[in-house]
Amino acid sequence: MGSHSTNKHINQPAAAAGTFTMTKDLTVTRMGYGAMQLAGPHVFGPPADRDAAIAVLHEVVKLGITHIDTSDFYGPHFTNQIIKEALYPYPDSLHIVTKVGAFRDAEGGWPQALAPEQLRQAVFDNLENLGLDTLDVVNLRVGGFDSPTPGSIAEPFTALAQLQKEGLIKHLGLSTVTAEQIAEARSIALIVCVQNFYNLAHRVDDDLIDALAAQGIAYVPYFPLGGFSPLQSHKLASVASRLSVTPMVVALAWLLQRSPNILLIPGTSSVAHLRDNVTAAALTLSEEDLNELNSVVS
Repeated sequence: MGSHSTNKHINQPAAAAGTFTMTKDLTVTRMGYGAMQLAGPHVFGPPADRDAAIAVLHEVVKLGITHIDTSDFYGPHFTNQIIKEALYPYPDSLHIVTKVGAFRDAEGGWPQALAPEQLRQAVFDNLENLGLDTLDVVNLRVGGFDSPTPGSIAEPFTALAQLQKEGLIKHLGLSTVTAEQIAEARSIALIVCVQNFYNLAHRVDDDLIDALAAQGIAYVPYFPLGGFSPLQSHKLASVASRLSVTPMVVALAWLLQRSPNILLIPGTSSVAHLRDNVTAAALTLSEEDLNELNSVVS
């Protein structure tokens, strides 16, 4: 990354889930951290408690997490500024993944921003607010919150590939995309990760995950508890109760066992919740647990 310091405290709990090598110079813990909730309500404006947000980021590093997911349109700008305030100069082992392709309007909306000049500005904003001279991974976000928007992504992805050639980005990824868009992007430049909506109850991407695993491409699901019906939530809570853990921990553990190329980025603004989420890295679900959980989707 742009500037680092040696941090001897990167060690334990997150490593229980192992690591994933995206490419020869990029290996991260499968248990990561999503920084979205460090901003204010509805991911807009500054956090109510900036010190608490900084404490969470310090704990991320102490827990051994080496993968932070963010975006400069969280806040906007506040989340990246807090990351820099808390962690810069960054430990050598820490990798920050960001995304571009949207902006925040005055009402807190998330309009698309896929024009080449918008993407270039977004990359420069991320660099400035994170205090970096190059970004480890930049994901091109194409679709909405929970589903892709079909169509060609050649123009925006080519724009990011150009920024990569200029040395501003090391690696490229995609967010909220279809299999066809992934194939189109791969014809333009190498991708190292795909970030889509996927969880125990929402498994549209099952085949895609397996295909990406075969190709050595990371899959990063978001909304690990999104879209659950009351009945599905009850089944999940039943397994969690039997194991004496929270439903979130079970949902995260299921994702980790689903495929070795799955990386997790659960977000929280609470140190206690962060510690609880990371326990999923050490939880092994039994065959009985998995059978009960897999019935959630049907």
